[in-house]
Formats: sequence, C-alpha cells, structure tokens
Amino acid sequence: MTKIIIINGPNLNLLGTREPDIYGSKTLSDIENECKLHAQTLDIEVDFFQSNDEGKIIDKIQDASKTIGGIIINAGAYTHTSVAIRDALVNFNKPVIEVHISNIYKREEFRHKSYLSDIASGMICGLGTQCYTLALTAIRSIITN
Repeated sequence: MTKIIIINGPNLNLLGTREPDIYGSKTLSDIENECKLHAQTLDIEVDFFQSNDEGKIIDKIQDASKTIGGIIINAGAYTHTSVAIRDALVNFNKPVIEVHISNIYKREEFRHKSYLSDIASGMICGLGTQCYTLALTAIRSIITN
C-alpha cells in the first residue's frame, strides 16, 4: 500500500478559529479525518504532520524519503519564505503536491510568490479544505501512472 504524508506548516493548527472567513470552520483534525476516510477509498495510507517549526518540517521531509511515496504540503507562510523547505522537497525525488485552502493569488501580493510551486508535481489552491482530498486523488493518480 502506498503511503502519503500530509505536512502542514505554521498556524494551520489554528484552523477552525483562525480567520474563518478565509479558512472556513473546519479544524485540522476534521481535515485529517476526512483525508483518512478518502485515503481508504484510494487504497493508500496517509499520515498527518503539523509544525510551526521550519526545522521540524525539513526533518519530516528528509525522513519521508525512506518510506513515503509522496508528499502533500501546505507550508503556510513558509511557502513564501523558505528556501530550506524547497531544498528538502527537491531532494525528496518523489511526487509533491502543494495545497492552500485560500487562493493565494487573490490575497496580498507577498503571498503570490511560492518557493514550492515550480518544483511541485502540482498545486491546488482556493478550493477550501477539499484541496486536501483532491490532492490525495491527484497524487494517487501520479504515483500509479
């Protein structure tokens, strides 16, 4: 069975209460439960990880290369600032899908630049929390094709 990890960056632990007009009312735990149910229908195993610490995210990406078939990442604000996370993903050498709950291109100018998009297999943004289950379907397709 293919194993996928979904990595969430800073402040995503606040989903459900953080700017619900932008991010909705679902918590990160709600999203994790939805993804685990959806993963069962795709015959894949999914792990979840969230950290506000850039170094812990990098460590998780580096460790994933040994046992994980693909990464779905919402790097939060690190999307726009972290060359180090980008470098870790480049060295992962397996499918990576970047996700964002909001449409980063309809927000502040500084959010329009992603350090991850050009090295990711794909990107899903602006579709709310369903971006995670859509990314699971997409990464499963990438891996099996």
